[in-house]
Amino acid sequence: MTNAEIPPVSSALRWAQEGNARFTNLLATLDDAGLDAPSRLPGWSRRHVLAHLGANARGLGRLLHWARTDERTPMYPSREERDLEIERDARLSPAELRSLVHDSMARLSDDMEAFPDERWDVTVEASGLWGTIPASTIPWMRCLEVWVHTTDLDYGVTFEDIPPGVVDALIADATRTLTERGQEPPLALRPVDRDREWLVGAQTGPTAAVTGPASGIAAWVTGRGADAVRPAEEGTVLPTLGTWR
Repeated sequence: MTNAEIPPVSSALRWAQEGNARFTNLLATLDDAGLDAPSRLPGWSRRHVLAHLGANARGLGRLLHWARTDERTPMYPSREERDLEIERDARLSPAELRSLVHDSMARLSDDMEAFPDERWDVTVEASGLWGTIPASTIPWMRCLEVWVHTTDLDYGVTFEDIPPGVVDALIADATRTLTERGQEPPLALRPVDRDREWLVGAQTGPTAAVTGPASGIAAWVTGRGADAVRPAEEGTVLPTLGTWR
């Protein structure tokens, strides 16, 4: 991902802070018994979602440290260690889990806000599909994590509650990722509430057009359900969609 393909740092920081506030306020209304309920992610309880958000905050904090100091501190030692960390933290007492997630999120927010402007172009190696990135990508990484996973709690926040700018950036992010993965068939995403479309895939063959509200399209391309989208052409079915992340 290049600098031109990610939201500006200032926007991503603002959106991430708004997402943190929404998540924190939501969590304050969720009682301890509710943490044990299933999330929208297969095999994960709400505890797992919280544990993941905490682990992700600490991982991104390590990338910021790397970019700030040139000391190599990988996001995670390995995918296996990351998964074990989430499972371990998900078994904490409710009070311990809440405290760990709160402290991890607050520390990352402080670190991002205090990050030196002249170091945002320093490159680090992130996990998964991200690969080698400039540090300026990190606020966007956190923004998408906190907003998407807040909806995964299945507790009153949906993609309709995500700020429009974040929705558009999520669609753009998924468009790039799905295209890189060779999405077939090619797609034309045509939100009814936007004056533009997003093209997914190589566009060398017949294109399947999908429509609906932008929030619904964002949910669909990130693997969060197709309830709000439909084929643009009557008599056709929704195309098969590749995996976002």
